[in-house]
Amino acid sequence: MNETRSNIEELSLIWAEAERNNDAATLDKLLAEDFTAVGPRGFVLTRAEWLQRYQEGTFINDKLEWNINSVRTYSDSAVLIGIQNQQSAYRGQPSNGQFRVTQILVRNDGRWQIAGLHLSPTAQPEAH
Repeated sequence: MNETRSNIEELSLIWAEAERNNDAATLDKLLAEDFTAVGPRGFVLTRAEWLQRYQEGTFINDKLEWNINSVRTYSDSAVLIGIQNQQSAYRGQPSNGQFRVTQILVRNDGRWQIAGLHLSPTAQPEAH
């Protein structure tokens, strides 16, 4: 594994730990200034909105498992795909599930950050 891929995977694992621990301060350091997330139901959150959920305690992760499936690098950008299993609640309502997650990472001034995130519910193919 090359150093770039290793750095990207390490950042992604730190991100997962921060999400698991509802750690807005660490997430603040990991997310690019123009970070945008697309949630599993198609809603879009800005960086400020993503962080605010943790700062205000409206989104709580009770459990979060993170497995990296693939990493592709392109000079100062990368695409990482993984699987996230979570037991969470938003404003007290369950937000549990398994999601395929695509992370878009960029390198600014030699430092990798997460610029975008897209979550999709996983589903098994229908039997025919």
